[in-house]
Amino acid sequence: MEEFKDLDELIKETLTKEEAKFYDELEEQNLWQMMFGIFKGKNSLITVLIVIVQLLWFGVFVYCAIQFFNATETNDLIRWGIFGSLSIMASSMLKFYTWMQMDKKALLREIKRLELLLLSIKKEKK
Repeated sequence: MEEFKDLDELIKETLTKEEAKFYDELEEQNLWQMMFGIFKGKNSLITVLIVIVQLLWFGVFVYCAIQFFNATETNDLIRWGIFGSLSIMASSMLKFYTWMQMDKKALLREIKRLELLLLSIKKEKK
């Protein structure tokens, strides 16, 4: 871990103040910062919409689960079980989308860090 701190300091020394400030903003984020970070940027409205739809599908799943456990006939059990399974699958697929967005933002942040590292190496050689 000490090696990374030394490398970060070396990079910051070769960058301008603005570039160093940008580099500091690219540090690794915790889970909460990543989760709320997907609501920033160009796709924030789509992400909000997807989260709302995902919560609606989960609500449908909860309703189906309640109906499933209250059902007394086999046909009702099958019906509510299938609807519940489909709704939890839809909810899960939308959740995967948000997780992929979090991963994408983390990868982009690391790519930006690499770009700044290459920039600092280029400045050192001049």
